[in-house]
Amino acid sequence: MEGAGIFGVIVLAILVIVIIGKSVYVVRQHQRGVVATFGKYVRTADPGLTLVFPFVQSITFVDMRETVLDVSPQVVITKDNATLTVDAVVYFEVTDPFRNIYNVTDFRLAAIKLAQTNLRNIIGELQLDEALVSRERINAQLRQILDDATDKWGVRVTRVELQAIEPPRDITEAMSRQMKAERDKRAAVLEAEGVKQSQILQAEGERQARINRAEGEAEAIRRVAEAEQFRQRTVAEGEAQAIKTVFDAIHSGRPTPDLLAVKYLEMLGRVANGKATKIFLPVEAMGMLGAMAAIGDAFKEGQTGITAEPEPPAPPAAV
Repeated sequence: MEGAGIFGVIVLAILVIVIIGKSVYVVRQHQRGVVATFGKYVRTADPGLTLVFPFVQSITFVDMRETVLDVSPQVVITKDNATLTVDAVVYFEVTDPFRNIYNVTDFRLAAIKLAQTNLRNIIGELQLDEALVSRERINAQLRQILDDATDKWGVRVTRVELQAIEPPRDITEAMSRQMKAERDKRAAVLEAEGVKQSQILQAEGERQARINRAEGEAEAIRRVAEAEQFRQRTVAEGEAQAIKTVFDAIHSGRPTPDLLAVKYLEMLGRVANGKATKIFLPVEAMGMLGAMAAIGDAFKEGQTGITAEPEPPAPPAAV
């Protein structure tokens, strides 16, 4: 009897421990507990100690932290029939534990398949070059599609990131050659622009040098002309002053007609000393010749004592 009583106590203790283990649960801070009675949703347990009826109620824990979902690499075809290998990661967090438990069987599998399908659709609408440079656009579109689709599952997609977009080897080599050709083209254009700019600057320098030389020559000519004008003006003023001095000296000396006639004859001798065969005498010269004739007559009268009448002046003649 005592052995049976001890066994009964042990069984009862075990039963109590099992009942307590099935009745008391601890919900962590990052979790929520979905409590159901005979499979029917009753409530959502917050973090802390939670009691449930054993064998009648059950509790399912849901992680509320942001989680990363890895989308495996897959081959997609662009709009211009180029193949790309794309993989991505999806960041999500549960917003409603009830819908996350009861509205989808396997959220991770459903989200991965949804991301793969929509990734094919988005990249299939883009050209190869657009797909390679439109990561932000693809990320935004895919995040919006996944967020709208997973809203009824009680999940919010926070962001989507494409890890890699890898074209085939032949396309990569073609793109490399194209990039090299573009760089060579830009280098040639820059070199041509440099040569052009150098020639323009050189031409402008030569043009400016010619302008400077022309301006210098013009300035030199102007200064030479001014110096020549100044010299001529100085010479003219000197000659005018000399003439004026001679004129004043002649008039101050009061020359007689006899003296003027003698000076005139001396001048005629110097004029006739050239190579000219004819000499034209002005009309005024006849008066001088008349004065010379009067001087000759006076000289004769002084020798013979006979006074001769002067002859009338003859008209101008060529000698």
